[in-house]
Amino acid sequence: MLIAQITDVHIGFDQGNPDEYNMVRLRAVLARIVASPNRPDMLIMTGDLVEFGDAESYARLAEAVSVCPFPVYPMTGNHDLRQPLLDAFPGTPSHDGFVQYAIEQDGLRLILLDTMEPGRHGGAFCEARAAWLKAELAAHPDTPTFIAMHHPPFESGITWLDGDAREPWMVRFADAIAGFDQLRAIVSGHLHRNVHTLWNGLSLTVCASTAPLVGLDLRPIDRTVPDGRAMITDEYPVYALHRWHGARLVSHFESVDDHQVFARFDDSLREIVELIDDERKELG
Repeated sequence: MLIAQITDVHIGFDQGNPDEYNMVRLRAVLARIVASPNRPDMLIMTGDLVEFGDAESYARLAEAVSVCPFPVYPMTGNHDLRQPLLDAFPGTPSHDGFVQYAIEQDGLRLILLDTMEPGRHGGAFCEARAAWLKAELAAHPDTPTFIAMHHPPFESGITWLDGDAREPWMVRFADAIAGFDQLRAIVSGHLHRNVHTLWNGLSLTVCASTAPLVGLDLRPIDRTVPDGRAMITDEYPVYALHRWHGARLVSHFESVDDHQVFARFDDSLREIVELIDDERKELG
């Protein structure tokens, strides 16, 4: 099974412009995903779908993703508002007022979490959400599961965007998933860069944004001394493709641009393809 992920789309940043730069970038990513030889089984959108939480931007987003010939599952980020999102994507489940739900397909269970708290930039994960998550995990102990969430529950080193690992919501999330051996991985967004770590024994992967990326600068930041560092950069938009083959989740990332193809599979490359295939078969 192939699961495409986009995140941090931020439609409506340039209000009133239907062809704003963030929309241009989104359309390019969607066109690539749809035309790719790696046609996914679904697309998850892991939050910050619009900039200001307004109904018009969600409507434009819904229209844009309508080109997808596979299911699209939205989630909340700190820029989102729940009700306008649900109005634009009326088939999206919600529980206890939170936009979080589970999907099961081809022997894999996906849990899409709501880590948004209005007025807060960082993540949130209250007792109600923790209870729901624990109940979902307890009800399906034998089904391999991965979790998607907007805010990553760790410190990446991009200090101006990071939360603190001691924040109660991160501690509560860690406690909620402790002891559930069916968990295989966590994927998230928020940081506008591709990041990977091992967190509490789980693979945790952050997908970069379709909107402009965050500059890679891991130096400490002094909030009182603007130092001219690059904060937002015009790197190419990114999407992730998570491949589940029954044992583990393997994540691939593609930057979307008009890159040149230097080699194709023709007779000149057949020898190396055959050599590698023969080596695999030696173990079979």
